Amino acid sequence: MHNSLHIDSKVAQLVLTQFLSNEITKVGFNKAVLGLSGGIDSALSCYLAAKALGAENVLAVRLPYRASSAASLDHAQLVIDDLGVASETVEITAMVDALAAVSPDMTPHRLGNVMARIRMTVIFDRSFSWNGLVVGTSNKTELLLGYGTIFGDLASAVNPIGDLYKTQVRQLSRAIGVPEPILTKAPSADLIPGQTDEDDLGFSYAEVDNLLVQMVDERFSRDELLAEGYAAEMVDRVYGLIRQSQYKRELPIIPKISGRTLGHDFRYLRDWGT
Repeated sequence: MHNSLHIDSKVAQLVLTQFLSNEITKVGFNKAVLGLSGGIDSALSCYLAAKALGAENVLAVRLPYRASSAASLDHAQLVIDDLGVASETVEITAMVDALAAVSPDMTPHRLGNVMARIRMTVIFDRSFSWNGLVVGTSNKTELLLGYGTIFGDLASAVNPIGDLYKTQVRQLSRAIGVPEPILTKAPSADLIPGQTDEDDLGFSYAEVDNLLVQMVDERFSRDELLAEGYAAEMVDRVYGLIRQSQYKRELPIIPKISGRTLGHDFRYLRDWGT
């Protein structure tokens, strides 16, 4: 593991729980809602939210599809039981299948995107009824590589783990007490049976995190990365994924016509007391 990937877990936990508390309460809320998949990312976000706001102020929503792994539900339940957060299980099969029924050319990956967006539709509905902000569960590796569904799993109001690489998510999850079965299983979006993140990406998180920390955080050039021993094919592919997915990491881009434009020069939150 590259040295820059090591984090001080106590400091990270303090910073991220304070972040959640500050960002949620300063806009008038004191509750949080998140989708709990049974994976490590959503588990860590749930632990952080519970520590920041109190378990009674966190709603964890399980959103299974008929093809979802039964282990995912069980692993999510481990988190719910350990933390004592409020929880709800909403079966999304009928909602997904209704769209699939009028889309005869639906492919497995399209269906996966549909699932991700329907899950987030339910989560934002519960955000309204629960009166809590939606907490994100996408890590830095996924965000940089574009490995997520825009307006699906990438949607949230606040994301406490968005600056943690997957390797760092694992470190902090172990330190914070995420149950062992979640720590040790292969990461999967659980959208397609048998799917794993690393099969989809074509490389392991350990490999790509070491590359990303030098490429992004330390700003190594392509030549410097090759000199470090990374294969040219992998370096070029990762560069391409980062460039290609930039639109997923931003609010919709607005052209500037007026004197103060959202996203350009109307972005000083201190002017509005936040």
